[in-house]
Amino acid sequence: MSVRRWARDLTMGVRFAVTGGREGWTRATLTAVGVGLGVALLLLTTALPNALSVRHEREAARVDITFGTQGLEKAADTLVVARLDSDFRDRPIRGRALEPEGPRAPLPPGVDTFPAPGEMLVSPALKRLLESDSGTLLRERLPDRITGTIGESGLIGSAELAYYRGLDGLSDQLEDGRDMNGRIGRIDRFGDSQPGEQSPDPVLLLLILVVFVVLLLPVAVFIATAVRFGGERRDRRLAALRLVGADGGMTRRIAAGEALAGAVLGLVFGTGFFLIGRRLAGNAVVFDVSVFPSYLNPSPLLALLVAVAVPAAAVLVTLFALRGVVIEPLGVVRAARPARRRLWWRLLLPLGGLALLVPMTGMGRDNGEFNQYLVTIGVMSLLIGVTALLPWVVEAVVARLGTGGVSWQLAVRRLQLSSGTAARMVNGIAVAVAGAIALQMLFSGVDGQYTRSTGQEVSLAQMEVGVPRHVPLDPAAERLAGTEGVTAAYALSEGWMGDRARDPESGTTLTVGDCVSLRMVATLPSCEDGDTFYVRGADYDVDVDVEELAVPGRTMYLDPAYEGDEEERQTVPFTLPRGMKAADPRRGLLAGIDRGGFLVTRKAMPAAAAPALDGSVYLRLDESVADVHDRVRNTAASLDPMTYPMTWSATERSDRFSALRTGLFVGAACVLTLIGASLLVSQLEQLRERRRLLSSLVAFGTRRRTLGLSVLWQTAIPIALGLVLATGVGLTLGAVLLKMTRTPVRVDWSSVLAMTGIGGAVVLVVTLLSLPPLLRLMRPEGLRTE
Repeated sequence: MSVRRWARDLTMGVRFAVTGGREGWTRATLTAVGVGLGVALLLLTTALPNALSVRHEREAARVDITFGTQGLEKAADTLVVARLDSDFRDRPIRGRALEPEGPRAPLPPGVDTFPAPGEMLVSPALKRLLESDSGTLLRERLPDRITGTIGESGLIGSAELAYYRGLDGLSDQLEDGRDMNGRIGRIDRFGDSQPGEQSPDPVLLLLILVVFVVLLLPVAVFIATAVRFGGERRDRRLAALRLVGADGGMTRRIAAGEALAGAVLGLVFGTGFFLIGRRLAGNAVVFDVSVFPSYLNPSPLLALLVAVAVPAAAVLVTLFALRGVVIEPLGVVRAARPARRRLWWRLLLPLGGLALLVPMTGMGRDNGEFNQYLVTIGVMSLLIGVTALLPWVVEAVVARLGTGGVSWQLAVRRLQLSSGTAARMVNGIAVAVAGAIALQMLFSGVDGQYTRSTGQEVSLAQMEVGVPRHVPLDPAAERLAGTEGVTAAYALSEGWMGDRARDPESGTTLTVGDCVSLRMVATLPSCEDGDTFYVRGADYDVDVDVEELAVPGRTMYLDPAYEGDEEERQTVPFTLPRGMKAADPRRGLLAGIDRGGFLVTRKAMPAAAAPALDGSVYLRLDESVADVHDRVRNTAASLDPMTYPMTWSATERSDRFSALRTGLFVGAACVLTLIGASLLVSQLEQLRERRRLLSSLVAFGTRRRTLGLSVLWQTAIPIALGLVLATGVGLTLGAVLLKMTRTPVRVDWSSVLAMTGIGGAVVLVVTLLSLPPLLRLMRPEGLRTE
């Protein structure tokens, strides 16, 4: 009987929602839009695991050069591949040169036929770039004729810049099926059959858990807020139902039915929003990440969970909201002054969250894994505590606000009568800001654990160009030095040499260059072309005494292969000359360490040794020249496609950590968009509810400016209180998370202010967008009624 009564009353509420005329449809539509925006983001979140999985599978399917390719012999089913990766204005370009060696050579994913020499296949995004005016400079680097595009199966994102070009002579640069730098290889298939397994990092797992909670919780808060749109008008309709005989329980169930209708309609809207966003995602690039629409397929189980949870939450939230409202046949008692909110039970949530997190303090990376369930529940409890505390804070503060201008008094009086509604509007912002502050503290605190120094002296050079052995180094250096924006070029060749007769495993490095370049790697007493030097006490030569090796007349052997049988390796003899000078190490160009070994000027080096050395040109740039890095890359490509330009940086960050940061930024951008849109819908609903009151005030002579300022104060006061509360909770959560990871607690106040400012800016923009509808509502015609 109880189930039948519930079903009957819920059905009646649904009928009221969809058959209530223009008023009912407006209310249902606003609710559906608010819920739909949240549902769309929830569906997007359920699709993210599949999107990441597909991107990983696409990346693994096109893997070409791996350690397992070494040693393959030329055959009818082999292909020589060379890496030609590059960058264009900070956008990465994936490039490969292909040389099929037989009719059964494997084709890359997304490619139907091999490009011939002088031709290339490009991704759609790269094709658009090359054909645009902004791609003129890049076209100089990639002059081959475009004969087709790479299919979706060969790309990881719709905006990825990638190409395959045909190139002859790649096999001539191979030794044992692969070149020593790992940039050319012979393969018989694409795809990595044995992907490397990375051990789980407890700190990264903690970051992932917190990121998901912080991104999804504001969405849940907004959905809970959206189902309560039109609450005051709804309660007046329920009072009319009491007048015709409905009891209190029946009116609550009818109200829940109305919310259920809005939530179900919100599911429909949310699905539509998601499908539109899914289609637009193919053209969007957020923080250099792009996807194909086909990637965004929500998990059926998670989508079903959303479809069930949202309507159920709508019913529960409505029943919870009506627990303190007495609906009588002649009116709603909520219009009287409400009882003061109690604080003690509101503190239970944040304190309970702290109680779950504190026992995991000090676990860090080496002391086991964090309990994922306790972390999730603890973080959620702390952040949900913001939504429980904010109504009490708003009520306590506005009750003590003093007198002021007319606009201030209108705003304060409105807040004193309905502080709960004002708090609900900013709950989502407060939760998002609190979570963002905590995450920012955590990311900043552990950043040093995932960032290491490259050792590259960016004050001496900003780019390095690796020159293939078959390309003469000095002419290449001259060409690079003549590039616009290059102020200095240092050409150095390096190799490994050892004494085969005494100890084949013991040796040291040999560096060849002119005097100017050699002074960039060591402190020389004096230098002229033809001099040779040995460096004493360098960090690199910890296992060998170079001074003992520097015996005039000793024959050392340059070994370009490093691997293979000692008797079969192609070594080049080099007899140490007389008059070698002692030099001191210097932390200079070469990898940021004190490089030792032997230093030789060009004239003192036999010509036969050149093929055994790897040449590099180090460039100092004038960063004020537009596109100076791309100009260097173009010059390098004109020398030989296999030249390898690298931009130096003082530090580098872990790929997994960087990917997580990028995911956070992408998710935060989506959540902020949702917050702004939902706040706007909520603000419009609030204005619609007060249409007659605003019209009455205008009819009695109240200035529109005064009413506009009152609306601004009504928004500004709760958001200011919410941001202060969010800052306190965020700092507390951030400190606890840092303690859990055994990281010193430091507060980056500039980041905290930035997070708070972003939250305030979103509310300010929403308030400004709501002003035009407000002006339209402030007309005497709004007093008309049907």
